[in-house]
Amino acid sequence: MFNRREAVSRIAMMVGGAFTAPTLFAMDVKESGKFLNADLFSLTDAQRQVVTAVAEHIIPKTNTAGAIDAGVPAFIELMLKDCYKAPEHASFLKGVNDLIKAKFLSQNQDGQVAILTLLESNTKDMMRSYQQRRMKVGDNVDKETLEGANGVPFWRLIKELTLLGYYTSEKGIEASFIYQPIPGKFEATKLLPGQKSFQY
Repeated sequence: MFNRREAVSRIAMMVGGAFTAPTLFAMDVKESGKFLNADLFSLTDAQRQVVTAVAEHIIPKTNTAGAIDAGVPAFIELMLKDCYKAPEHASFLKGVNDLIKAKFLSQNQDGQVAILTLLESNTKDMMRSYQQRRMKVGDNVDKETLEGANGVPFWRLIKELTLLGYYTSEKGIEASFIYQPIPGKFEATKLLPGQKSFQY
């Protein structure tokens, strides 16, 4: 079985790109059981609805489980509450409230996608001001991280937490990989066309 650090390290390589430093720091905090700001962060029902809708846009349900099926919205709130600091709290809440002001939930599917596409474009510009460095995320594994002074932008934060929540959930892993047990001796198995799989 993987421990949390190993899982995050492999996910970081699988999804590509750099995790932000607060996300990697949050994994260390979560693993140690030392929660940071459990009483300093909470979402209203309206904010939860926005988070749920955005997470489902990032990983929608198709013939496999989506973000909602995998419990990602609750994971996002739990991680922010227990493991992130005030700058990320402020950035996240501002992003959610901006979407509420833009009447995000009242838009049709195309309208919501257009808002999120613009948000992603603006976030790319913001991320250029971040400092890049390397942080150890596992034994002999370094990962590039991005760190800024004003907290991780909302869009980057919710995308990271959506991917992290999905690919560390049972439904997310089952939707992406087929577990091939190897009883007794190692034998390569033939993959079906289009099958995503890895062997242990």
